Amino acid sequence: MTTAYLAADGFETQLRDELARRGVDVRAAHGRLSITDGPAVHAAWAANIWHDCIELPVASIGTAAKALRDMQRNWVLYAPLHHRRAALIQERLPHVSAKPVVFPTVAPMAPLGSWTLLAPDRMLAAARCDAPFANGEVELVEDKVGPPSRAYLKLWEALIRLRRWPQPGERCLDLGASPGGWTWVLARLGAHVVAIDKAPLDPRVAAMPGVEWRGESAFALEPGSVGPIDWLFSDVICYPARLLRLVERWRATGQVRNFVCTIKFQGETDHATAEAFAALPGAEVLHLHNNKHELTFALLAAS
Repeated sequence: MTTAYLAADGFETQLRDELARRGVDVRAAHGRLSITDGPAVHAAWAANIWHDCIELPVASIGTAAKALRDMQRNWVLYAPLHHRRAALIQERLPHVSAKPVVFPTVAPMAPLGSWTLLAPDRMLAAARCDAPFANGEVELVEDKVGPPSRAYLKLWEALIRLRRWPQPGERCLDLGASPGGWTWVLARLGAHVVAIDKAPLDPRVAAMPGVEWRGESAFALEPGSVGPIDWLFSDVICYPARLLRLVERWRATGQVRNFVCTIKFQGETDHATAEAFAALPGAEVLHLHNNKHELTFALLAAS
């Protein structure tokens, strides 16, 4: 059994370190793609995971395209090498729409295979992959007027991937909210948002219906002063271990139904703390296309 892991762009080292910590040996590297033997393991730094990969000969453009079509319909190309030959094969496959996504919408469910040319006469293909978007890359229709920062893009992406978002009237807590990019997203969904930050919100965000700003520290905030909430969001800048303690504190209250938080790394990647987040029952830890040197942690109540 062969599994391949496509690293998020620029984070090949983080992915290979993560795989090594899980006892997975990389037998070959093909651009951002790490090729391994054995079943897949969770890899937060992978933009996509290719399952049950097979190698196929490429006798010609036509036979290669037919071999892929015989396996399934929808294919996405990853081509760090042999670009022209790979493109000619891809042109003979059914077109896969890659239109920018308008939020809110759920991630697509249709199977999306991935393939690459390892050499001009040899391809690697996987009919089953984890990412619902081409090579794990989500292009969003941006709002260049409303939000006060670009941080809203990673919250949009996270909620699209999670296939859930706050509903009108739900209570949301936004920790480290200033200048208000995430609060803007939540208020636009019709949620009631308690925004916590010592720094004020952008005046346009503060004036949105349902927004309540409290000039306090996210870490000093007493859960009892907030009451039950449907969603806890955090894009606060802090060391991962400190965020983990904050999440565990709020989890212990039993007052939070859903968590979505950014795990931001200061210097070295703290793989141990990322693993501790992932070990929480029901948790998901992933690298979003709109993340930088950070991961997104989500823990959602059963729907």
